[in-house]
Amino acid sequence: MSALRNYLVVTGAYWGFTLTDGALRMLVLLHFYQLGYTPFMLAFLFLLYEAAGILANFGGGWLATRFGIPRMLTIGLSLQIVGLLMLSALDPGWGAAASVAWVVAAQGIAGVAKDLTKTASKSAIKATSQQGAGQLFRWVAWFTGSKNAMKGFGFFVGGLLLQFVGFRPALWLMAGLLVAALAGVLLSLPRELGKAKASKSFRELFAKTRAINLLAAARIFMFGARDVWFVVGLPVFLYASGWSFLEVSGFLAAWTIGYGGVQALAPSVVRRSPDGLSREVPEARLWCAALAAIPAVLALVLASETVARPDVVVVVGLAIFGFAFAVLSSLHSYLILAYAGSEKAAEDVGFYYAANAAGRLMGILLSGSLTQYAGLQGCLWGSAAMLAACAALTFLLPTGAEARRAVV
Repeated sequence: MSALRNYLVVTGAYWGFTLTDGALRMLVLLHFYQLGYTPFMLAFLFLLYEAAGILANFGGGWLATRFGIPRMLTIGLSLQIVGLLMLSALDPGWGAAASVAWVVAAQGIAGVAKDLTKTASKSAIKATSQQGAGQLFRWVAWFTGSKNAMKGFGFFVGGLLLQFVGFRPALWLMAGLLVAALAGVLLSLPRELGKAKASKSFRELFAKTRAINLLAAARIFMFGARDVWFVVGLPVFLYASGWSFLEVSGFLAAWTIGYGGVQALAPSVVRRSPDGLSREVPEARLWCAALAAIPAVLALVLASETVARPDVVVVVGLAIFGFAFAVLSSLHSYLILAYAGSEKAAEDVGFYYAANAAGRLMGILLSGSLTQYAGLQGCLWGSAAMLAACAALTFLLPTGAEARRAVV
């Protein structure tokens, strides 16, 4: 019962965090696009957010192992509060250069906060799961799906607050929500949760097995393939097609909520095996190969001059993309914990999500540049190419118990 209680506390705290994270993304994107920032400048605002996340995941895994998961959750939530308050202090009278520098710095703090919180939260699932691969997959799928649904709700909340409350009051409201989540963590979780003997050298922070190295490399291309169109290309395309801020944020929210719902249901969609790998890995290969074709087909359809409503085509096509991507993402989130060792799971998870942040960074850079010079079609072709690379790496993943013994 205590394991379930800890799992629920961690999940609830991460829900609060990810709600503010999604709202913050939409607030910054739409607010500064309204002020006249170009797509590439919008992408630049998020660069430090993702770059800081790479280092935060590396360090976060080691710190969670050394000092315990609750302490890292506390630090992550506290940093997000600092980032929100820092953004609220932005003065409209500042020049463009000063404003960009201030926002980028605040986003960097938020990036560290996000990935410290994510690494600690997902490591907590490994630490609290006690009933084998079946329970682990269900808990990971529910956690991942529900937090992404909450992030989607955050997108909607961000657009809603921007339209009806304003930029600065919205940030204050979100900081207050995180103070409540922080109090729950401090009062509810045992301090020793996830604590173990940490690695003594920087080299040890890198993954110990070929399986995790391959999975991390595949993750780079998988999340780059999503963010290359999702972060800048899609919102700008929809807004330029005549959609309002609320409609743009509403669609992104619906897409992400639906994506999270499919993630939570992934264990009932994917064929399962007693050892937790022999069927799950082939399923990941199948879903990744199918996913790679979707953005390529969508780009070809958009290139046709007979399409009367390109925005409707994009909405339908990306809904199909979202279903397949959600299943694959849930499988990946499970596989990293299945491959990870129990003793230092937080370090393996940290390494994996550092790769995740690197993929998002690559996707954001390409999203801004491809949107500016090739439009949404260019973003979709970039997505297809990255998913092809992800599929190639996924086909190299080991499928049996030897995966856990194959030390690099």
